[in-house]
Amino acid sequence: MKSYIWLGGLIIVLVAFLFLSVKSESGVDTPNNIGVISVADNAKGNINSPLVVTEYSDFQCSACRVYYFVMREFAVEFGDRVAFVYRHFPLNQHKNAELAARASQAAGKQGKFWEMHDLLFEKQNEWAEVKDVDVIFDSYANLIGLSLEQFKSDFNSKEIKNMVNDQKNGAIKLHLQGTPSFFVGDKLIQNPNSTEAFKTIIREALKNN
Repeated sequence: MKSYIWLGGLIIVLVAFLFLSVKSESGVDTPNNIGVISVADNAKGNINSPLVVTEYSDFQCSACRVYYFVMREFAVEFGDRVAFVYRHFPLNQHKNAELAARASQAAGKQGKFWEMHDLLFEKQNEWAEVKDVDVIFDSYANLIGLSLEQFKSDFNSKEIKNMVNDQKNGAIKLHLQGTPSFFVGDKLIQNPNSTEAFKTIIREALKNN
């Protein structure tokens, strides 16, 4: 009987060890699609780079808007050496966030995800609390030269809805606590002290890749 108890205890210890072994240094489970670019991703910069910076963000989030300008600066400084990936994590308390995510992906179907991405952040105050936000998104589609008919069709498509939902669920599975959340490679970056501190993390990661 004692040998069975000992064996059972050993199995529990081994299972616990294996569980901890698959954690990242930050203590967050990192699935295989962190640090790599999937076909569904919106990516820019050097997409062949071994270093991928992944952002989980919400177009209606005020902090995300602040970091939009930071990431734009990073794309200029590191764009030839780093791939930057944007993934959707629309928070439930932001009533228009999921619709904005769908608008960006609908624009992406016509090759203009980043143009819509930029407009949504730069004009956030214009649409964030509006009731009939579709009208504003249609105007943005016209502004960046999209086919409005196709944009509307894609905006309401099951494909786009599923894509946004899949990325949101991915963020939830990662136990991310809010937006924006960043991974440099597979390392979760939580609340860097400053833009310069964030740059230092990227520079150090580049040295190791």
